[in-house]
Amino acid sequence: MPRRDDIKRIMVIGSGPVVIGQAAEFDYSGVQACKVLLEEGYEVVLVNSNPATIMTDPEFATRTYVEPLLPAPVAAIIEKERPDALLPTLGGQTALNLAMDLSANGTLEKYGVELIGANREAIIRGEDREVFRQVMTEAGIRIPWSITVESVDQALKELDEGDASLPAIIRPAFTMGGQGGGVAETRDELVEVVAKGIAASPIGQVLVEESVIGWGEFELEVMRDRNDNVVIICSIENVDPMGVHTGDSITVAPAQSLTDPVYQSLRDMAIAVIREVGVETGGSNVQFAVNPADGEIVVIEMNPRVSRSSALASKATGFPIAK
Repeated sequence: MPRRDDIKRIMVIGSGPVVIGQAAEFDYSGVQACKVLLEEGYEVVLVNSNPATIMTDPEFATRTYVEPLLPAPVAAIIEKERPDALLPTLGGQTALNLAMDLSANGTLEKYGVELIGANREAIIRGEDREVFRQVMTEAGIRIPWSITVESVDQALKELDEGDASLPAIIRPAFTMGGQGGGVAETRDELVEVVAKGIAASPIGQVLVEESVIGWGEFELEVMRDRNDNVVIICSIENVDPMGVHTGDSITVAPAQSLTDPVYQSLRDMAIAVIREVGVETGGSNVQFAVNPADGEIVVIEMNPRVSRSSALASKATGFPIAK
């Protein structure tokens, strides 16, 4: 993919402090990306609230700001530095959510800053559970049945009307690492987990989803460029079945138990997903559940950004995804 000459200065947002679900893998990817951007002749403005990271070393950016990863401080930096583009896909969920806030409050439009890697529409299609479900359904890609709810009362109403059933998986929107999510097997558990998920979601929304507990869990790391070339970097298999969060499960790369026809199906679906979501450049992570009884495949979710699995795939294959 050719170098973009219409961009001179790029702002990179780091992931901030180390928390569960978001740790050194984003520092690793950010360092790789900053080095390549500098080598290509771009000015790099780095913003990260964690001074202990390697990426905040002076050698990895033209200018480095150790500031809170909140809309107001970052907007002030944008006003001062006037970057041409903002790259949010290397800082985990923190950077994605911050980029969405800066877009929503008009900061990016005011200063003419372009979102690169994943634009606002792609982030919404990948992160908003209801929009993702609609996009996948329209593309003919099988996903578990699901309903979007924004209150406990709405969840109970859907259950009483038969639009939802138990057991069910609860997935909060715009979160990472399974934060606020869980499995509900009884009505009381549904109330508890939905309330927790709504509190954890920045937009107060959760997806109540068909349970696929016990199915095999697989992931594909996918990359796409602006010319629509798509490549599968690595397949990853979770040793534990669905129901054990991927962050708690042992994972193996490449996948060991997939037959070639099933792998090819996963590959085709992953390519379709990244195109439908609209990630223009860089890596994404697509997660699948496979029924061991009949081989049925469903797409669980996709992350339109570098993820923990990206670091594993980079180390396992030697392919520098963040570059």
